[in-house]
Amino acid sequence: MKVRGHRECKDCGTRWSYYDTGSVVCPDCGSMHSVGVDERTRHTDAPATFDLTPVRGRIDEDPLRRVAEDAAERAAEYVRKRGFVDAGDLRPLDETFVAAALVRHVGGEFARGLQHGDAEELYFLSLLRDADGGERPPAEEVPESLWSPHGLGLAAAVEAYQRDLRTYLDDHPDEHARRLSGRVRDHRKRMEALDGDVPPRDAERLLHAVRDVGKYVAEGDESALVTADNWLEGLEND
Repeated sequence: MKVRGHRECKDCGTRWSYYDTGSVVCPDCGSMHSVGVDERTRHTDAPATFDLTPVRGRIDEDPLRRVAEDAAERAAEYVRKRGFVDAGDLRPLDETFVAAALVRHVGGEFARGLQHGDAEELYFLSLLRDADGGERPPAEEVPESLWSPHGLGLAAAVEAYQRDLRTYLDDHPDEHARRLSGRVRDHRKRMEALDGDVPPRDAERLLHAVRDVGKYVAEGDESALVTADNWLEGLEND
């Protein structure tokens, strides 16, 4: 949506940035009577914090199913608030968002109470350890039994980014980017049709591709077009 990013309270005169607070309520007096004082700008992001510290503190006390359920809910709330167009600028698909999408899907798998072995539990606990810091286990450490939630998690991250990428391209048309984004979409839909059950390296290739499309669009880096095409050709030639 397009918003007026700088606001002024009609009651006390305070000025603030909607981009920082995500609210039209005055941060000083709490009044809901405010007006925008600049031009409307495309903005899809919102202030959000992804913190798994309370979840990690319960690992030794609560059943893994309950820990996973809490983690998945926190991840879902974070993902729901985030966007990638900030005050008119397209931002990268960051690792914290990707890790949160993984926690949402892998955590959902464990929250259903299904039986898993030591390798699966170790992977999930490794994911919980650093996800809110934007780190996650490498693709080669994903157990085959978790390929499906891993693939669905990355597909969800790619879809969320593409949604904002399409919005940005509505305002800044670029046929090269649209064509590559269309190929990303086709591979994402194929991965979803397979319930995410694809080799983790293929899911990572798709993630790299959409990031490179975003880099080209945001920075005008034409070399990113080449690398995006290479990632997609790797998927198409397998």
